[in-house]
Amino acid sequence: MVLGELGGRIARAIQQMSNATIVDENVLNECLREITRALLQADVRFELVRDMQTNIKNVVNLDRLAAGHNKRNIIQQAIFNELCKMLDTGTPSFTPKKGKTSVVMFVGLQGSGKTTTCTKYAHYYQKRGWKPALVCADTFRAGAFDQLKQNATKAKIPFYGSFVESDPVQIGVEGVARFKDENCDLIIVDTSGRHKQEAALFEEMRQVSEATNPDLAIFVMDGSIGQAAYDQAQAFKQSVAVGAVIVTKMDGHAKGGGALSAVAATKSPLIFIGTGEHVHEFEVFNVKPFVKRLLGMGGLSGFIDRIQDDVPMDQQAEHMQKQAEHMQKLLEGNFTLRIMYEQYQSILKMGPLGQVLSMLPGFSAELMPKDQEKESQANAELMPEGQEKESQAKVKRCMVMMDSMTNKGK
Repeated sequence: MVLGELGGRIARAIQQMSNATIVDENVLNECLREITRALLQADVRFELVRDMQTNIKNVVNLDRLAAGHNKRNIIQQAIFNELCKMLDTGTPSFTPKKGKTSVVMFVGLQGSGKTTTCTKYAHYYQKRGWKPALVCADTFRAGAFDQLKQNATKAKIPFYGSFVESDPVQIGVEGVARFKDENCDLIIVDTSGRHKQEAALFEEMRQVSEATNPDLAIFVMDGSIGQAAYDQAQAFKQSVAVGAVIVTKMDGHAKGGGALSAVAATKSPLIFIGTGEHVHEFEVFNVKPFVKRLLGMGGLSGFIDRIQDDVPMDQQAEHMQKQAEHMQKLLEGNFTLRIMYEQYQSILKMGPLGQVLSMLPGFSAELMPKDQEKESQANAELMPEGQEKESQAKVKRCMVMMDSMTNKGK
């Protein structure tokens, strides 16, 4: 799971508080101290952590709670709400509309994974019926066009660039004009990576923005740089109208919390996170589901949404009906081997098992009541930390065994 170590420490702090015989001020303070240490070690900004702790204490006034209130649930909900508030800017992002041409420009530092993210972004919308195209306006980095060309060809996305033209403004204008004529409804312009101290490159970025007139400028941030992302994001926002942020390399880096909190501090909404090198390792960022996963509180709705993402457009209506039937059976407590087999098939298409299983309740022992810990630990054996290949092999072995079964005996 993304930021699994941070989520595990926060979840354990909540569990220790829940195990206390009496929840008093000392128990609450110890729980908040452990959460504070976990957030600071994940490189979250001190000011945000301090404000979060203060807000929780203001909401959870144990002396004023009437008898009969579940103090544990109130504290847990307050922690959940404050973590959501920390990551939510409250500002909606521009959303492309199918059938209407939208231009999206990507900006960011060198080495942040910007070109790869452009392809992931295009692929995400391509799966949903858009007609995307890529324009390489990066003439500064050697091999930039080669990389974009290779990525776009693999993902079957049209692209434009030049090996001889050195003016990124001209390439940007020509590429956007070409794909508008071809009725592409999502034109993505990749620009050169730059640092806030490189004034000339920032001026070039501003010129490309003025020439292509993008509907949205997305700042791509490397999750491993932690709190340093704050100053960089502010510098980019002063030069172009950054309307959204994508954080890359979030597959377990210790400083990821700093990057996420820095995004919230810039007031630009975080719309996606990159969780690996492959084109499918790209997740929509929704605050509440993300915090639930962070705390080991996965839900079946998020799991089924993730499955839906990997279904081709022409099969989605049939797939949605089938998943609705599965959900109804699950709610009724009727979980069959056939349903399990079909879900296993979908899981194997969805990328690393660690990310997928973190969405399911029961695969994190952190928040389990004591009477369910053994069951949770048995489930967790399917997904040992750092052994995803072995776990994937176990899933395939289960599927082979189910292949040998018949309908008799039902």
